[in-house]
Amino acid sequence: MKKLRPAIYFSVMVCMFWSMLRLGIAQAEEFSDLPAKGMVTMIDLGAKKCIPCKMMAPILVKMEKVYKGKAAVVFIDVWEHPEQAQRFGIRAIPTQIFFDKNSKEVYRHTGFMSEKAIVAQLETMGVE
Repeated sequence: MKKLRPAIYFSVMVCMFWSMLRLGIAQAEEFSDLPAKGMVTMIDLGAKKCIPCKMMAPILVKMEKVYKGKAAVVFIDVWEHPEQAQRFGIRAIPTQIFFDKNSKEVYRHTGFMSEKAIVAQLETMGVE
């Protein structure tokens, strides 16, 4: 009976490791198409429980609707997806990154960003 315990323990550990590995791959693939090709993209990297991020949530929802088909507006929770914080070089949240149609970063802002400021940046980039 004692000989089975290490085998069971090993099997459980292998399954847990494989599940974690698969989850990490799925999360990375979820954002692999960002920034959106051929479209101006604004990515807001924050967290659902961060106070300034919570204040920005309704603004982002509105911007997503207003600019649908004209610009991609995306929110990424870096507490749920820390690999994205590393990918985009995030040091503080919220951080907004604006990319042009060629997926080149053109502007980065850290902290709360008002609707007026977001609209102004998108207009500067040619989005009406």
